[in-house]
Amino acid sequence: MFRTANNTRTRRKGRPGRLSAMAVLLSAVIAPLISLAIPVPQERHRPRPVIKPTIPDADRASGQRVIVEHADEMAQTNDSFVVLTGNVKFSKGAMLMFCDSAHYFPGTESMDAFSNVRMEQGDTLFIFADELNYRGPEEIAYLYSNGTDSVRLINRDVMLKTPVFVYDLGIDLGYYNTGGALTDARNRLTSIEGEYVPSTKEANFYGRVHLNSRGDKDTLDIYTDTLYYNTDTHIAELYSQSEVINSQATIYTTNGRYNTHTNIADLFDRSMVRTSGGTTLEGDTLFYDRNAGYGEAWGNMVMEDSVRKSRLEGDYGYYNELTDSSYVTGHALAMEYSRPDTLYLHGKQIQSFRVFDTVRIEADTLANTPGYTRIDTTHVMVAYPRVRFFRNDMQGLCDSMRFEERDTTLHMFVHPIVWSGERQIFGNVIDVHFNDSTIVWAKLPRNAFTAEHVEEEFYQQLSGKEMTAYFDNGEISHLDVSGNVMAVFLPMEDDSTYNKIFNIESSFLSADFEKRELVKMKFWPENTTVGTPLFLAKRSIFYLPQFKWYGHLRPTGPMDVFNFPEGMEELLNSDQSVPGATRKTKGTPPASPPPAQQPAIVPDKASGNVTKEAADNEH
Repeated sequence: MFRTANNTRTRRKGRPGRLSAMAVLLSAVIAPLISLAIPVPQERHRPRPVIKPTIPDADRASGQRVIVEHADEMAQTNDSFVVLTGNVKFSKGAMLMFCDSAHYFPGTESMDAFSNVRMEQGDTLFIFADELNYRGPEEIAYLYSNGTDSVRLINRDVMLKTPVFVYDLGIDLGYYNTGGALTDARNRLTSIEGEYVPSTKEANFYGRVHLNSRGDKDTLDIYTDTLYYNTDTHIAELYSQSEVINSQATIYTTNGRYNTHTNIADLFDRSMVRTSGGTTLEGDTLFYDRNAGYGEAWGNMVMEDSVRKSRLEGDYGYYNELTDSSYVTGHALAMEYSRPDTLYLHGKQIQSFRVFDTVRIEADTLANTPGYTRIDTTHVMVAYPRVRFFRNDMQGLCDSMRFEERDTTLHMFVHPIVWSGERQIFGNVIDVHFNDSTIVWAKLPRNAFTAEHVEEEFYQQLSGKEMTAYFDNGEISHLDVSGNVMAVFLPMEDDSTYNKIFNIESSFLSADFEKRELVKMKFWPENTTVGTPLFLAKRSIFYLPQFKWYGHLRPTGPMDVFNFPEGMEELLNSDQSVPGATRKTKGTPPASPPPAQQPAIVPDKASGNVTKEAADNEH
């Protein structure tokens, strides 16, 4: 049943009319034979009279009756129908029907019309065909082409073509099931079956449906099996597995609306958008604006960047292809899989965007080259607050972090902690530089501390104002520490036991490693070293003043990044300048670090752009 009909008339009614035409043919052949066999009085052989057409006295405004308006000749063949020839014209309410000849059945107000058939309603609706069978009781017209041309329906700027067309005048519904095409000012739609309501301009299409739209700059193609379309609004509604394709993106959906005029889509039931840049956006509900390159997703959002080999998941998110920006929140999870060991990262909010920077190129007087200004860009990812991450070889937490693609450096703010094996490092800030997702160096610029669990209650420890570690193929190779260097060191004996503990203080330290083992360590310009046998050592010398082991906060697996263990809130609220102290402001901490450590300002989601100057001013 067509969606706009307000009655219960069924859509498909077969193809009557051919049987009545056959009856006419048989009567024309058999009747003369019968007349030869049965004697007939002489007066019965007189020629049949030619009856001039008349216009019945009927109420045309009611639209209930089929009226013969004109014919050049009308001949009475028998009691069931008359033959009309020459400029034949019928009317039924506002609908007019024209043809070269017709068989009209007054009893049922039906007809079979032949040659140059035309139906016309006002100055807007026209239907052209080679043959028409109209069934009066059902108010249904069956129109046929002769195989050379198609039946054509024209409704202002809409044209529908098909070999066989059925038009139900009672409910103003036309349909076909032999293949057809509908074209309006913007789109062309083809299908095996179709329905069209001229008064409301609504259409349904079924079976191998293809919508094609050729604009000035792009081509749109929709492939589906069931589609509703309005030729006035140019909105297509999709109700089966569908693909919407243009040069910028491809949409996959089983339930959605696409406005072919504005190129805006509302998608439901787990739809997906794949951009030409290799990014996919998937969600229970999607909004996508092709012209703006912008998409939003609600419910189990998944966004994947095949170029950067990263994936974002959450309850809500958006992506702007033109500005290369994205945002996700609500059970937010970022994954980076450029190497076999995937990184999993959680924060309440995760976003990425481009930052514009002005670079001044100085003049080269020797080369006679003038100076100039260049606008440079870099991609930035920010996660905040309450960040936790897990990778098999590295785990960590902090309140917020920022990763800049230009120099592939990760900045961790507010009580950052990183674990690797039995090692733990923390400080006010941790900066990590990568090359192809492999760590190159790590720097703790303020209040640096590192510890390694040895056994039982013993830990190797090292602290200083600033610490930089260098890595080779992901393994630590060199370490530099400067400013108030303090160390607790337990050397391993030849029998793999620990018998002594050393407490060392100096201004600078450097150390070299091979295969994670310390091979050389240097303190300068001078140092204070105290070595104590373990059996004589007091517990007070086992730990440096800043020592804390946060093993209970360490993420243990990919999904553990969503947990917020006891003690993490207290840690992130504590004052970093004074070990063990808490911030004066109680309650929920701010959603981002203090101004001096602010990783980024939140970009406007419509533009996604943040200038370095604006970011600096915000800080």
